[in-house]
Amino acid sequence: MLVKGVSAYIDHTFRPADISVKNGIIAGIYEPGTAPADDETIEASGLLAIPGLVDLHFHGAKGFDFCDATKEAVEALAKYEAANGVVAICPATMTYDEARITKVIEAALEYKNDTSFTLPCYAALEGINLEGPFISKNRIGAQNADYVIPPDKAMICRLLDKGQGLVKLIAIAPEVDGAIDCIRDLSDRVVFSVAHTESDYDTAKEAFECGASHVTHLYNAMPGLNHRAPGVIPAACEAGADAELISDGIHIHPAMVRMAFRIFGPERVILISDSMRACGLANGEYDLGGQTVCVEGRKAVLAEARNTIAGSVTNLFECMTCAISFGVSREDAVRAATENPARSIGIDDRYGKIAVGYTGHFLLVSEEMRLVRVL
Repeated sequence: MLVKGVSAYIDHTFRPADISVKNGIIAGIYEPGTAPADDETIEASGLLAIPGLVDLHFHGAKGFDFCDATKEAVEALAKYEAANGVVAICPATMTYDEARITKVIEAALEYKNDTSFTLPCYAALEGINLEGPFISKNRIGAQNADYVIPPDKAMICRLLDKGQGLVKLIAIAPEVDGAIDCIRDLSDRVVFSVAHTESDYDTAKEAFECGASHVTHLYNAMPGLNHRAPGVIPAACEAGADAELISDGIHIHPAMVRMAFRIFGPERVILISDSMRACGLANGEYDLGGQTVCVEGRKAVLAEARNTIAGSVTNLFECMTCAISFGVSREDAVRAATENPARSIGIDDRYGKIAVGYTGHFLLVSEEMRLVRVL
């Protein structure tokens, strides 16, 4: 296949190009009009080509949740994500007991091992994000406090072994007893993400020095910025950690989205959707982690605590375009939804770039950033 006439996102900027894809791999990138002929040609003049998106933190969509722990649920999520421009996924669990999390991992492996689920119809399952149960009850958010436990090194090892390399991220509150030891001893096997935490600056700094390298949904479920009690955010920034950001216009004020890109830099911000099962569906009541969630408009809240946001109903492509509407440059927003998440979970040798040798999964979008086609 030859895609002609696009303005392609290459090396963090847009430039005119023709893109050749052979056997599912980008085989060549040419100056316009210089590419050799191919059996199939797509004329895409006036469109932008960006890498397929990578969402490493979302829970559900279209009535399904990753913690349903069924192959059917993973299939439905992968199909929805692919249709909305996400080509690689690392869905997140909620805070549950070990038995339920193990079932989720087993369902994910069943899906992963079925070679019939391929693009363009299904996003590739490239990881699992364990958001809980090793978090703080004092910053529980929409997680279920009944299942919160201190970090357990043996349990983490069992889950990593069960996942056969698929578990890529584990959320952890560094101030909880045992957390620092787990980070120090196991960060060579998995990415630890500081999350749902009341940690002060010094404890967070120690966590990053011991091997944590990621922050779960920056600003949310953690202390805010304070000039005398700086907390997690400056510690993460100084450590060069990756920072997830839910740029849906509900979780974070646009000014704080812009600030995150400025202080962390466009190379460290990772846009996530954090979507739950109501994403893509109508208003109403839904379940998230065993708790009832009410969705009205674009906002999801716990039924028993209406001031607690419970995930989003926005997919990653929409979060990316929201960031652009908030004043983030198009180039930086695309990078934060493609290359950065791919790098953070170790799949940036295949995903996140339009470059020779990378998977030929990319998106055609309009100048207004409307999704036209998933290739």
